[in-house]
Amino acid sequence: MALLSDLVAAIHSGSVQVIDLTAPLSAQTPILTLPEPFGQTARFALSEISRYDERGPAWYWNNFTTGEHTGTHFDAPIHWVSGKDAADVSQVPARRLVAPAAVLDFSAQAAGDPDFLLEVDHITAWEEEHGPLPAGGWLLYRTGWDARSHDQERFANGGHTPGISPECAKWLAEQAPILGVGVETVGTDAGAAHSFDPPFPCHAFLLGNDKYGLTQLQNLAALPPTGAVVIAAPLPIVRGSGSPARVLALVES
Repeated sequence: MALLSDLVAAIHSGSVQVIDLTAPLSAQTPILTLPEPFGQTARFALSEISRYDERGPAWYWNNFTTGEHTGTHFDAPIHWVSGKDAADVSQVPARRLVAPAAVLDFSAQAAGDPDFLLEVDHITAWEEEHGPLPAGGWLLYRTGWDARSHDQERFANGGHTPGISPECAKWLAEQAPILGVGVETVGTDAGAAHSFDPPFPCHAFLLGNDKYGLTQLQNLAALPPTGAVVIAAPLPIVRGSGSPARVLALVES
């Protein structure tokens, strides 16, 4: 109990900051557009039920529609065919939604090359400086792409967005101690990943190995390389392949 009391006191005093890593969710939130004839996700939309009027004099509320993978969202293993018999988003253990994070900053490389790919050598070099990736934690991959999130065209960038190489995705899935990968782009894979071998390797390898994805994160620049704790809170949608999520980070000042 003392640990929790100390944490609450630290948050209230500001010695522990709460950083919101979540993009605002609205009709302007960028979405992934697939080529025909594939099915398409829905943009976020509100439909008003009542607003202090004859439909409900004292209350305002809405229905909303959206895709599971719209905005800042959580990928459950069942999202990909490699994890088709694995957990849906409602079955992800709550204890795995609170975890330490390593933040790898490759924003300078992505600024010079929008098709930049993270490789195993990049990670091992980072580990030499900062220590090993956290066991049971997140690898958060900063590329600076959140600066584009207000503009669908710039965010999609004609399919040229940074990501992770197939070899690195396989290594992260099968050898690294992490529970998942978080990115600032529309999905965990690079924009060109449809042409990789295998296609979309982050989805194929990570989700097929009971690991998770977090996408369209913001404010990773406010996090240190190590020491942050991430709280990822998707809706527990039964049989859901994922969910929009509120993602927060706790950081010591």
